Amino acid sequence: MELYTDKKVYSLVYHGARMFMGAFGRVEVSGLENLPEGGFLIASNHVSFIDPPLIGCVIPREMYFFARKTLLDNAILKRVLPYCNVIPVDRDGGSDVGAFKKVFAVLKQGHALILFPEGTRSKDGKLGKAQGGAGLISCMARVPVVPARVFGTGDVLPRGSAFPQRADLGVAFGKPIYPKEFDPGKNHPDRFREASRRFMERIAVLEPPPGPKM
Repeated sequence: MELYTDKKVYSLVYHGARMFMGAFGRVEVSGLENLPEGGFLIASNHVSFIDPPLIGCVIPREMYFFARKTLLDNAILKRVLPYCNVIPVDRDGGSDVGAFKKVFAVLKQGHALILFPEGTRSKDGKLGKAQGGAGLISCMARVPVVPARVFGTGDVLPRGSAFPQRADLGVAFGKPIYPKEFDPGKNHPDRFREASRRFMERIAVLEPPPGPKM
């Protein structure tokens, strides 16, 4: 699997992430054939800080990511993350209109973005409660949403841990969900959270990959 991009920093981080993940155990992937062409969203569970780079490095195309704006306070990350297609979002300031506009522009251009419907990392490794952010973006963008589930990331880098451990990793991608399936409609009293809940239902039934290494 090769990544084709003229973005040198993205390519360097992409291959570096693949080496990092592989250094801690097997990395298995299933369902890559479910990823559509053009703009789409990936909705994944969230267990560890390494979830975004793991998902990004098993997909052979450029991806876009959300990240807390505070990460850009770090001098190194401030220089690197923009080249890795990271869109900073202000999680403490309510709706970040600027971040949402960037997301919609990225999707309109035919790119893909990774979202986490739970909104934050799971405290116990189990699937958490859906929040409305992913539902809002998906209902407004009207693009396919691919459910994804990561396995083992909580063993490699548990919440609160600073040092990675050896463990096998996996990513499973489900079949795309289209707006008519996930959007309950404008008259639904909790439209966006309901859309996110439907993503979590699809994520919950995904099984660990059967065996092929990336």
